[in-house]
Amino acid sequence: MSSADRDDTIGERARTVSGFSRRSFARLATAVAGVSTVAACASPAVQAGPPVAPQHTLGPVKQVNAGELSIGYTEAGPASGQAVILLHGWPYDIHSYADVSAILAAQGFRVIVPYLRGFGTTRFLSAGTVRNGQQAAIAHDVIALMDALNIPSAILGGYDWGGRTADIVAALWPQRVSALVAVSGYLVANVAANAEPLAPQAEYGWWYQYYFSTQRGELGYRQYTKDFNRLIWKIASPHWNFTEATYDLTATAFDNPDHVDIVVHNYRWRLGLAPGEARYDADENRLAAKPPITVPTITIASDFDGPAKDGTGYRKLYTGPYQHRTLDGIGHNVPQEAPSQFATAIRDVARMGAR
Repeated sequence: MSSADRDDTIGERARTVSGFSRRSFARLATAVAGVSTVAACASPAVQAGPPVAPQHTLGPVKQVNAGELSIGYTEAGPASGQAVILLHGWPYDIHSYADVSAILAAQGFRVIVPYLRGFGTTRFLSAGTVRNGQQAAIAHDVIALMDALNIPSAILGGYDWGGRTADIVAALWPQRVSALVAVSGYLVANVAANAEPLAPQAEYGWWYQYYFSTQRGELGYRQYTKDFNRLIWKIASPHWNFTEATYDLTATAFDNPDHVDIVVHNYRWRLGLAPGEARYDADENRLAAKPPITVPTITIASDFDGPAKDGTGYRKLYTGPYQHRTLDGIGHNVPQEAPSQFATAIRDVARMGAR
């Protein structure tokens, strides 16, 4: 990859947009279909074991008015513990963190796991609010939640949409983030860079983004949400033999009345096919400049990151205390597939921040 900024941006997008590696997503998609592909990325030969389910359950879902939302969230651990906010991705939900939450709570952390806008019990307070899925809007939701819960700063952890959101909060409001764990590294989207075409095989891996850009795709996602998202789970984590009961726990989160609107807008906005809101323009302009993240950070890569697994493509963007960890045989839903490793990263980054 060229060291020039433009080539770096395009290459970065080719590897990690929405937490998915384009090349590895294409590889996994063809594997599901039983078809080989010349663009396959090397990964360990891991055989799926018996179906697995979370060892723990989340506590009752609470609601709090925060900004323009009533946010649903779970909380575990002592109220006096160091705050940890764990952010899920698409098409997942808070149950990705059931085991992680229990592990961290037992270690004395105060663990908060919110539903993102458009998921679960999180609701807009006004019918007139724009159903906006752009990255800055979701980041502002996290700040609003912290304000509502009187949390001045917290450790943030996330993957996919949640990883991007955690990155953004750390970049724009570092005083609110004591430390960061980010799966797939620096995922901040750049709409202008996203306008650049990629090689056909890379584009193929993002079929669903183009599907969502059409009326047919929006209607299809509304009609087949549960089936669609189950397919994404299987493609994104081919060695994770989750049970149907595990999937059903999360699938209820897609019944949110704003789910499809938020998901479709998110992907259309990233491709420059839907407008954002002017009130976020200043934030998006700052993010387009790829601001460094200065807080203590551990990035995690899994098989899903393909060629970007070593983390070198985004290393320079983390300028504070930093570690990178690679998980072999793990797919995209890192906290649910490897809860012990994810929880350990949270504990370790907390110690990095305390030095």
